Amino acid sequence: MPSSSPSSHPAPAAPVAQPKPFLLTPHQGEAARALLLHVSSLPLKGADARLLAVVVTIRAARKGVGNLTGQDVRSLRLTDAEGAVTALGALGWQGQEALLGEDFVTPVGVVVPDLADPAGSRLPFGKVMRSRVSGWTARTLSAKPVRKTSSAARLAALYLAAHGPADEHGTLPAHLPDVCGDALPELLAKGFLRELDGERYLLAEAVRHLSGLRPPSDTPRAVPDGPEAEPQSWEEWKEAASVALRRHVEAVEGCAECSLSTARVSEAFMRRPVPAQFQEKVRAAYAVWEARYPDQGPVAAEFAAAFRAAHGHGPSVKQLCKELGWGKMSRHLRMHVIRGLIADGWLTNTDPVPWTLRPGRAAQAGAAPVATPAAARRG
Repeated sequence: MPSSSPSSHPAPAAPVAQPKPFLLTPHQGEAARALLLHVSSLPLKGADARLLAVVVTIRAARKGVGNLTGQDVRSLRLTDAEGAVTALGALGWQGQEALLGEDFVTPVGVVVPDLADPAGSRLPFGKVMRSRVSGWTARTLSAKPVRKTSSAARLAALYLAAHGPADEHGTLPAHLPDVCGDALPELLAKGFLRELDGERYLLAEAVRHLSGLRPPSDTPRAVPDGPEAEPQSWEEWKEAASVALRRHVEAVEGCAECSLSTARVSEAFMRRPVPAQFQEKVRAAYAVWEARYPDQGPVAAEFAAAFRAAHGHGPSVKQLCKELGWGKMSRHLRMHVIRGLIADGWLTNTDPVPWTLRPGRAAQAGAAPVATPAAARRG
């Protein structure tokens, strides 16, 4: 009888990680490089000022006015935010001073005179182009290998991603700001670059999808199913959205704290809302939850307000339930809990738009003393 020892059976193949789809088409990659070339031409000193200029410029590319919030500036983690804002004022830009106030959520229109005249603009972006490059900028700056690096390193990451081939060595762009030179070893150490040899560099596999020079094939390799399988459908959805909704989407997409994938964000916004039908077992689970965690309205409202101030958008239902330590919960139980808090006035949202939870009327009116997060975990 043949032996049935483990060695006679081949080990199952390890699952192969699917590469992320590219964020930019070749034409959009050209636009990203044009954006960075324009910023390089500005008479600015220091990485903070140039990094802020990139974000303002791409948002102002079409009409000469870029809308930002104080939270957008905070998310950039500039060493000297006040100095960067002052430097933009020296260029003749207007309105950016309001970004340094205590209001982190109200949009501020920053006027960029050089881009205000469509006929003379050096960045003639269309709606989809501007949105796509703006999203790429946010995703590159929040990429895991550079998320906690210096301003100079993150600025350099934008230039190297835009000018770097996905699977071949690139050459440092001639207009790479001088302030970025000393930060290049930091990108290598953090895993944004796989190789760095003099003027030559190679993007790491984890960030190849950020490349502005994708392979010549029209078909990206191993594109997963879902919203990202058709990149234009997500962009078309955003273009059809209102200005306020699009601004909210960009806040979620570009949130460095959440660092959500484009697939996760697009699926949440594009899916059709389905009325929840709570079965008896969900109601029973809710009764158990309510007995274990009584009077959770105040602490939920407090958390939603703090989250919104730190992220520039509200928490998702799952984020709120998880961070308040309410234990393992099914999706239907989470929805049942949140709907109860909304009905009681402790929370409100803009249903069915995701990431819009915020304090409700009861919390705003100070109907009860606000509990502490520790109280939410007792029981």
